[in-house]
Amino acid sequence: MAPTLTPGTPPVASLRGELRYGFELARLLANRDFLRPARAPAEPAVLLVPGFMAGDQSLGVLAGWLRRRGSRTERAGIVLNADCAERAVGGIESRLYRFAEEAGGPVVLIGQSRGGELARVVALRNPDLVGSLVMLGAPVLDPLRVGTVVLGAVRYVARLGDLGVPGMFSSECGDGACCARFREDLLAPLPAGVRAVSIYSRSDGIVAWEACLDPSAEHIEVESSHAGMSVNAQVYRVLAGILDEEGDRWTG
Repeated sequence: MAPTLTPGTPPVASLRGELRYGFELARLLANRDFLRPARAPAEPAVLLVPGFMAGDQSLGVLAGWLRRRGSRTERAGIVLNADCAERAVGGIESRLYRFAEEAGGPVVLIGQSRGGELARVVALRNPDLVGSLVMLGAPVLDPLRVGTVVLGAVRYVARLGDLGVPGMFSSECGDGACCARFREDLLAPLPAGVRAVSIYSRSDGIVAWEACLDPSAEHIEVESSHAGMSVNAQVYRVLAGILDEEGDRWTG
């Protein structure tokens, strides 16, 4: 959660475009490079952070591909990504500390949607433990610049949090003290040592693509649905290039 929705924000693409997910997954599963990717001699370790209202299992296809390439992977420990942002970041940081120690060096963070926002703040606060940050459809410039259906879901979760339901963010997370530091860090410049890449789609039916243009990141446009970014063949080609460069960076 964070900056409030501002008047005149660009429209989100049609939600119907999210029906592409099944086709994107089918195309990926038929791709030989996905099924049998080339293994590099030194693939970076990767920590994965799922999107809003999703859990670690939502990135299972991506995790399997990463392991086939030779990367060690770690989950964020999220069952349902709807918790207070500061609490969620704290949990991810605990995983990062342990995982980076096991990996013997900096790791790659890949976060989808709200997971990209959380991963960005984790990278900002722990630059020595993060080599690269990849955000998939993450509206870091304005997390509420989303379609009306998703905005309704955000408000519903906030009401549950206000009622004291465990594991749900509340209205205070949007403008109160509990997540004030998170909101500030979400927009702060990233350290020079952390490479950041924001992958976005103009046909994203969930978030406005303009909100993904983090000024601290490289911007790479793909043709993908929002949910489908974790199963989109074009996204995987981009990720392969980033991971290859990251491996060369730390072994060259």
